[in-house]
Amino acid sequence: MLRSLAALLLVSTAATAQDYRQRLPQDEVIYFVLPDRFDNADPANDRGGLSGDRLKTGYDPTSKGFYHGGDLKGLMRRLPYIQSLGATAIWVAPIFTNKPVQGGPGQESAGYHGYWITDFEHVDPHFGTDAEFKALVDAAHARGMKVYMDIVVNHTADVIQFRECVGKPECAYRSEADYPYQRRGGVDGAGINAGFAGPGVQTAANFARLTDPNYAYTVFVPAAERSVKSPAWLNDPLLYHNRGNSTFAGESSTKGDFVGLDDVMTENPRVVQGMIDIFGGWIDRFKVDGYRIDTARHVNPEFWQAFVPAMLKRAEANGIPHFHIFGEVAYDTLDVGLLARHSVVDKLPGVLDFATRMAILQTMTGTQEPNAWDKLVLGDALYASGDATAEQLPTFISNHDSGRIAWYIQKALPKASPDEVLARVRLAHAMLLTLRGVPTIYAGDEQGFVGHGNDQDARQDQFASRVASYNDQPLLGTRATTAQANFDQTHPLYREIATLAKLRVATPALTRGSTILRARQDTPGLLAISRIDPATGREVLLAFNSSDRPLTAAVQVETRSTRFTTLAGACAPRASAPGSVSITLPAFGYAVCAAEDR
Repeated sequence: MLRSLAALLLVSTAATAQDYRQRLPQDEVIYFVLPDRFDNADPANDRGGLSGDRLKTGYDPTSKGFYHGGDLKGLMRRLPYIQSLGATAIWVAPIFTNKPVQGGPGQESAGYHGYWITDFEHVDPHFGTDAEFKALVDAAHARGMKVYMDIVVNHTADVIQFRECVGKPECAYRSEADYPYQRRGGVDGAGINAGFAGPGVQTAANFARLTDPNYAYTVFVPAAERSVKSPAWLNDPLLYHNRGNSTFAGESSTKGDFVGLDDVMTENPRVVQGMIDIFGGWIDRFKVDGYRIDTARHVNPEFWQAFVPAMLKRAEANGIPHFHIFGEVAYDTLDVGLLARHSVVDKLPGVLDFATRMAILQTMTGTQEPNAWDKLVLGDALYASGDATAEQLPTFISNHDSGRIAWYIQKALPKASPDEVLARVRLAHAMLLTLRGVPTIYAGDEQGFVGHGNDQDARQDQFASRVASYNDQPLLGTRATTAQANFDQTHPLYREIATLAKLRVATPALTRGSTILRARQDTPGLLAISRIDPATGREVLLAFNSSDRPLTAAVQVETRSTRFTTLAGACAPRASAPGSVSITLPAFGYAVCAAEDR
């Protein structure tokens, strides 16, 4: 189906042919990987240097909720595989030292994903060493590839406990109105923290008056964990909100524990400077190229307004002029305003583009809401710098939290054959790799991974897995399962993504071009979008058919676009008339057509 220009197929070494530091964020194609689930090159670190059973070491390769053994050495030895896919940047899930196991009796799972941090300054021994991470970054840079770290500021591992919640499955959020900071245990409690005006007054003098953390709950830390966090200042309970579990609404969204994880009081100037020191240090030591920020919407805006400029300044001092920062602000909706708000109020340079994911997902499952693509394209104006911000938003169709695009298609269309699901997944990737933003491929999608849902059910091993609920499912486009290693560069999805990725980075209209919505339907059918080259003004027409029947339609183009070169699919060689071209697409087909001036 894909017929890229022969010259574009020779771009596989383009990343090394130029100074990777000079590429803008929107010039990248990102590959997102959880090290534990990618490749295991060093079985000696599988237990992270710990001894005992899985509740001590966190290691159980037969359970989807425990460590499986993937490591940084495995990721480094697969750099050729990732680069051949067309990726120019690697987003690595958190590699910091985690609490190995959390959860009550019968509910235990491990920190294999990296989001339960105790030591913010060093690599988790399950993944390797600081030196091995440095070797990975250096090896990627030698190939002209960037490395983005996944970081966490909102919370740490679950260490702080509350007396009132011992033995209970849930520790409900206690609001500031019912449990004010200047009373112990409620409005009728004894006076404490005299003069503390609350975390809204973000000065050192105000926080000096916060001396007792027992305003909402009675706080304690088990003796064995009183010094477990690093840097040492993170062990002080006064630097946390201590109000119980977030409901993810209202004040609890930024002050509640994220499913029990200790919620850092990011309003405190001590915390702000401490986090700047931590993550500025990672830039100094390893020269990484960007940060993806976990749970960014659950941190107060003032923190980001201080943190982001500090990181950009630190990166600039290290010779990194285009440091890419984007926050996770998870909203499963097409309401672009909810995402854009965080670029305006928080002043985050970018956010993960959940709205584009939703538009593609709805298109691929035939569930488009009215005017979905109008909302998406017109909504770009809402971001802080309009299109300039929108162009650097990482776009995605699958991830480790939300699940894989193939699973959503199978769930929505249970009668669809494997071939039809594969065709829809291919079309979804074609949209991802040609629309505006920074396309982000989730490891395993290129091998036809499907999964049984989100979260742990979408975190399959790419090396040979021992998890029964992963291995019971055939993959798309192959007879393989996850019971064997899946790094097949002949897989149809791998080849499709690789060719599209190389086409993208070789075509400025696709990396940096503006967007014009040409045609769309609220039912399965035609979607047509023009991308305009910012230097020449020439357009590249994108046409997608989300229906199971072929279609032919007239599509508006610029009047100067009189002739077309086929970059993918099949394009009419000439416009039908000034301003109109005929597009013919097979079922679930697409075309990429580069206009030439008369």
